[in-house]
Amino acid sequence: MLTQLNIRNYAIVEQLDLELHNGMTVVSGETGAGKSIMLDALGLALGKRADSGTVRNGAERAEITADFDISKIAAARDWLITEELNQDDQCILRRVVTAEGRSRCYINGTACPIAKVRQLGEFLIEIHGQHEHQRLLKKDHHRHLLDAFSGEARLVQQVRQQHKKWRALDQKHKALSQQSEEQAARVQLLSYQVEELETLQIEAGEFESLVKEQQTLANAGEIIQTGQQILQITQDSDSGNCLNLLNQCQHLLSNMKAPSPSIRQTMEMLTNAQIQIEEASQEMNQYLGRVELNPERQQIVEERLSKLFDLARKHRIAPEDLTDHLAAQQQELAELSMSDQELDALAEQVSAAYQDFLQLAQRLSDIRARTARKLAKQVNQQLHDLGMPAANLDVQLTAYESGQPNPNGLEEIEFLISTNKGQPARSLHKIASGGELSRISLAIQVITAKSSSTPSLIFDEVDVGIGGAIAEVVGRLLRQLGGHSQVLCVTHQPQVASQGHQHLFVSKRAGKKHTHTQINTLSCDERIEEVARMLGGIDVTNTSREHAREMLGVQRPH
Repeated sequence: MLTQLNIRNYAIVEQLDLELHNGMTVVSGETGAGKSIMLDALGLALGKRADSGTVRNGAERAEITADFDISKIAAARDWLITEELNQDDQCILRRVVTAEGRSRCYINGTACPIAKVRQLGEFLIEIHGQHEHQRLLKKDHHRHLLDAFSGEARLVQQVRQQHKKWRALDQKHKALSQQSEEQAARVQLLSYQVEELETLQIEAGEFESLVKEQQTLANAGEIIQTGQQILQITQDSDSGNCLNLLNQCQHLLSNMKAPSPSIRQTMEMLTNAQIQIEEASQEMNQYLGRVELNPERQQIVEERLSKLFDLARKHRIAPEDLTDHLAAQQQELAELSMSDQELDALAEQVSAAYQDFLQLAQRLSDIRARTARKLAKQVNQQLHDLGMPAANLDVQLTAYESGQPNPNGLEEIEFLISTNKGQPARSLHKIASGGELSRISLAIQVITAKSSSTPSLIFDEVDVGIGGAIAEVVGRLLRQLGGHSQVLCVTHQPQVASQGHQHLFVSKRAGKKHTHTQINTLSCDERIEEVARMLGGIDVTNTSREHAREMLGVQRPH
């Protein structure tokens, strides 16, 4: 439950620190005093959208902190543990909004995305706004109320997830089916091209190897002639070859009678040169041994290269890429050849997903049908207590006409109402007046709140448009809810305010430069005065005080 609410520089609130307790807490005050500011600030802490206008004029930032005791809220504890944000049995939500409009959210001191704060907030507080009756005119809201009352939130989510799975598979199947004709043409083309490439039996690296061989064969005569000349110059000539000249140089150096490091280095270099030339001659000799004039082989190589060039031009690729191109086309052909099998398998998956959806949706429909009767019965009883004895609410489930699976299940849900005996039940916006709609909305809110697992319930002026004995009934209903949940109720009705276990009074005071809102917990005597004010207006009389004491069950002091 909500134990503390701290507000700093929000709207016209400079500083506000509230301690809240179990039971029913009522909030009252004069019109315009700022009763809803506290709830708006709490909404910010729970992830409501913020802007710079929420910051008090002249302040740098607004800050709202809400402290919750979650010792009895297993869902919230589990969520915090999963997100690694747990802090024993305490949960602190903090929201900071700067004057520039920047905003940050914190859960137990850790900065978190606003979406996570909203997720957690669903486990902590349920807010029933003063305009709830307007939402009641929308059929989508009827479905939400019925499903919430059933307590089958998990099944509702499973239906949506299964519908999403079926839809994704179905769209994929349709897309593949539409591509089947194009794929058939592509398969035919690929089959021809793959056969053509496979016929040549091209090996990896073959093109590069053939190019080198062709160059060698085409220049074999020149290569042999030039190679022989090199051998003559290096070692085969009877006189004047490189090796003989080097030997003469070495002989001359060895006869020099001038020992010097330079002479030794020169001798070493000549020796190394002799070794290099000998190795070069041997390498050239071996290479010439592999070169031969072979016109027949040259013709074969050039014909092979010509075929590779022609095929490469046809496929608009480089000749050296032919083997990779063949592998890619073989893979694509294999994938396309399997598409018919995959299409059949995918069709089976679509059918299976649809059947799973139907099974889950039918379970939900059965639960909705039972829940609809239960909800209607309880709401009708509540409507009778709220001064509408002839009213009869009917929760109607109508199968979708389209026949297509819907993420919300198999049927539309609509609340129909008959406010007079003998009158057929019709849509709320066609039958109910404004005052009747408020009472219908209140009855539904109270009934659904009784089954809510949320420990804190907030009612923001939901008693607008009612008064007298009906307001007294509303007050008793909210007090009953306060017996098992924490209830916070903003009200203008003295009959409702008198039922609270705790009473907060909102007032506004104007300073020289600023207007401030403050909230105080009323003592017993202060409650008498406030309820008397709510009964009689600005001028509080002894009669209104006596009436207030009677409503609060307070004995007059002797």
